[in-house]
Amino acid sequence: MRSHPTQANVLGTYLKTRREKLDPAAFGFPPERRRTPGLRREEVAQRANISPTWYTWLEQGRGGAPSAEVLDRIARALLLTDIEREHLFLLGLGRPPEARYQGSEGVTPRLQRVLDALEPTPALIRTAVWNVIAWNRAATVMLHDYGSVPPQQRNVLRFIFLEPRARAAQYDWQSVARFCVGAFRADAARAGAAAEVQPLVDELSRLSPEFRAMWSDNDVHSHGEGLKHIRHPTLGRLPFEYSAFAVDGRPDLTLVIYNPVNPADLDRIRSLIRSAPADASVGAG
Repeated sequence: MRSHPTQANVLGTYLKTRREKLDPAAFGFPPERRRTPGLRREEVAQRANISPTWYTWLEQGRGGAPSAEVLDRIARALLLTDIEREHLFLLGLGRPPEARYQGSEGVTPRLQRVLDALEPTPALIRTAVWNVIAWNRAATVMLHDYGSVPPQQRNVLRFIFLEPRARAAQYDWQSVARFCVGAFRADAARAGAAAEVQPLVDELSRLSPEFRAMWSDNDVHSHGEGLKHIRHPTLGRLPFEYSAFAVDGRPDLTLVIYNPVNPADLDRIRSLIRSAPADASVGAG
């Protein structure tokens, strides 16, 4: 009868099960007969560039808490996925690892179909640095024709501060812009993307004195949910309740849905979609 791991050794048990799933031959280790499947402890230690004794103690629940650097080396040695790496840190240190920003250029067809199924409610997906990488037709006709903009320029802050049409669509541009700057700052910091956003920040600071002033205030906000009024050139003023959702398995992406406050506006948006040109379609960056 197998015994259950103690709470103190759940980290060691997790490391052992991950180690046993790896094929030694794939890493160039000798193919001789082995008593147990997977890599040996000393082989994991060699790949992680740490002491075999220390790694053995770690699996045995001895030697104290590992450092974040050691866990990161072990995660790479065991070829852990992002979610497996996060779980390793939670077991070893009681917290997730520091964010590592990974840029995204598009979404899966399945995720695009989720956006399409939300129509006539406008919906889009943006990255942690607020680049819009996918949207539905309702977003095209109500928010912005993202497909008409080069992928490298589909950034929400760029629209807010540099495009007159985006400014005109806001009923209280000053408040909207200030809120977006604070939420963008918080999202970029949370994602560990300070270096990645610096060129955009520099460009906007150079081209927009208003952005430069707001950025220097160092305010931060949460983008979670709220009420937004849009001044549409055809439909006039429409109030929306917006909600932002994390995409499961893709911590770098956020799904933003704009739900019309007035149910009758759904029919008006639906009619607008039908009358829109064929090229005003869905898109993925």
